Amino acid sequence: MTDPTPYGAAQPEPTPYAAGAPVAQKTNVLAIVSLVLAFVVSLGAVICGHIALGQIKRTGEGGRGLALAGLILGYIGIVGGIIAIIASIALAGAAATYPSGY
Repeated sequence: MTDPTPYGAAQPEPTPYAAGAPVAQKTNVLAIVSLVLAFVVSLGAVICGHIALGQIKRTGEGGRGLALAGLILGYIGIVGGIIAIIASIALAGAAATYPSGY
């Protein structure tokens, strides 16, 4: 049996399967941390998410969806916190302006 590619010709690209099993792609750790922090500390989730996206773009690791989810939830948490602070200040101001008659 002869080799179908002559000597010096480009060899076919290897498949991403080793012995029939798919090769798992490494997930970026900061992407996972970003998603977890989104439920605890929103600012940390945003910071880790941006760093993770940069690393994923540079290294080709997996986890882009996790980093994006951490970013989105982190930004939602920050906006929700700002709205809660503004609402509590407004309610405190209204309570001070209009004291109850008890």
